[in-house]
Amino acid sequence: MWSNLAFDVLSSIFSFLSPDSLARARSTCKNWHTCGTSITKYKPHETTPWFLALPIHNYQKSCCYAHNPITKKWHEISLDFFPFQTSLKPIGPIGSLILLKVTNSTKLKLVLCNPFTRQFKYLPKLNVSRTNPACGIVTIFEPNDVWCFPCFRIYVAGGMSEAKHGGATYEPTVEIYESCIDTWKIVGPMPVEFSVRLTVWTPNENVCIEGTRTTTLYWITSARAYSVMGFDVGNNCWREFSVPLADRLELATLVRWNGGLGLIGGTCGGNVCVWEMSEGDKWCLVDEMPSELGVRLLCGKRNWEGVKCVSDDDAICLYRELGYGMVICRKVGNMGIWEWVWVDGCAYIKGKKVLNCPTRGILVHPTLASSSIFF
Repeated sequence: MWSNLAFDVLSSIFSFLSPDSLARARSTCKNWHTCGTSITKYKPHETTPWFLALPIHNYQKSCCYAHNPITKKWHEISLDFFPFQTSLKPIGPIGSLILLKVTNSTKLKLVLCNPFTRQFKYLPKLNVSRTNPACGIVTIFEPNDVWCFPCFRIYVAGGMSEAKHGGATYEPTVEIYESCIDTWKIVGPMPVEFSVRLTVWTPNENVCIEGTRTTTLYWITSARAYSVMGFDVGNNCWREFSVPLADRLELATLVRWNGGLGLIGGTCGGNVCVWEMSEGDKWCLVDEMPSELGVRLLCGKRNWEGVKCVSDDDAICLYRELGYGMVICRKVGNMGIWEWVWVDGCAYIKGKKVLNCPTRGILVHPTLASSSIFF
């Protein structure tokens, strides 16, 4: 029966498979491999995202490491399809794609990638060459969009640019990339003081919150006392507000929490807590990491320096180096309940010891479907 199925019918069936099952199906025969590779409309799966870890330094080879939450196994994924000695830092997921920053380039250079299909694309140059600006992602879903390849906008704010009479200056403008037309455009000015803070004290990680009337991008400063900077993309309006325990937090990262803005924070000798933004820009304590998981993550230490955090709509991951374990907070069902679990680190892959190294992580729903955005 399977041999007699029409190509489009078989492709439709394959579109419902998880990445693991699709990979096995593609290895069955040449016909199934061709069919599985040609999938363009890929259905969302009710699974938790995979954690991808990119070594901060390439060391001996260019690769990343992926943790499958279903099989609870780590996999090594080669990045040798990138040009030689390209150093990359993840900015955020876009559906099943990853937006990366080329870190061995002085000026901002962005690239889209699907490490599972070995596809990548450098984005066009900005209108203004910038060094170390803040980046934000806004995903635009339309009725007929394919789930893993949506239309999107990338916002770039601040950074250092060349001054008219030589030297460098803070760039007080906002520029956006439109995926549907593959171009950048400057959309307006921004306060110089915000440009300075975004350039000097803000990491690239951002959180996008879509409200009923507006969409806002948020960044958190990386210096104590911490504060949050918000950009209303519709009204081109900036604002800044404080965070709880701003002068005591050693770990502070913005996350999505039940569709709204959340904050993960940890103090010296204390536990990691989760705050949620409520009306009137007020923070409410809503959850706390179990103390035994915190002790295990820190390996007996009392401070949270060196611990990093990434998140998506359904999971929050706190991690250190590749060989250490991770703590993941996962959303359970649709009742706003979250659970904290331990995940072992990547020590061995197929019986071979993996070099423990500092990494930057990202959560992504993998896909083996090809995307037209790369062509």
